[in-house]
Amino acid sequence: MADELSGRTALVTGGGRGIGRGIALTLARAGADVAINYTRTADAAEATATEIRALGRRAEIYPADVSDFAQCEAMVARALADFGQIGILVNNAGIASRGNAIVDTDPAEMERVVRTHAFGTFYMSRLLVPQMRELERGDVVMISSGAAQSFGGRGAPYNMGKAAQEAVAYTLAKEERQHGIRVNVVAPGLVESDMGFRLARATRGISDMREMDERSPFGFVCQPEDIANAVLYLVGESGRYVTNQRITVNGGGF
Repeated sequence: MADELSGRTALVTGGGRGIGRGIALTLARAGADVAINYTRTADAAEATATEIRALGRRAEIYPADVSDFAQCEAMVARALADFGQIGILVNNAGIASRGNAIVDTDPAEMERVVRTHAFGTFYMSRLLVPQMRELERGDVVMISSGAAQSFGGRGAPYNMGKAAQEAVAYTLAKEERQHGIRVNVVAPGLVESDMGFRLARATRGISDMREMDERSPFGFVCQPEDIANAVLYLVGESGRYVTNQRITVNGGGF
């Protein structure tokens, strides 16, 4: 429904581009106002906000590196001052690892990737969940990855970060159900985004994502909107009895 999320506000980390942009726009089309976090891509975040405003919803953008607690704290304070309350948190911000074997992985890379996915999720949940307890309903959705299930080689930092992110989700779901807060995980496979293209180019040698359509489930590469629709299901009325769950969106495996 177009007004299913009317009266609710969502904060989407990494919401200016790719999967995050798809989620932000989909939630706005369902009636939500949206706080958009970004790190370096202010122009993309503002473009997404402009699209949301054109839908008649409110949107504001907030720079913050989610791996830094102080930056998260400042962003949340600004967003709550602007919107009053935030009932939907989508922990989407993420970075890729460099594809090295464990023995060749720089410890600094390991820390940077794990901090972004695991600590960033923890920080944002710690800061926003308490005020959700005062609302009629709260939702936290982690955008994880099939990597947290397949644990492929040459991806230890990313694998570890996503596995830890899911651990936060399952723990938080048990702790916050009594407060009316649902916590769930959406785990994409390969998605057509900047990060997805870089991954496909590095691992499969492609120069255009369209090269993969024919070999993909249902004849096309997963789009950001496919992930966003899973998020909308979880945070909307259809997902009112769903918590502590993991939805894999990968066309059945690819």
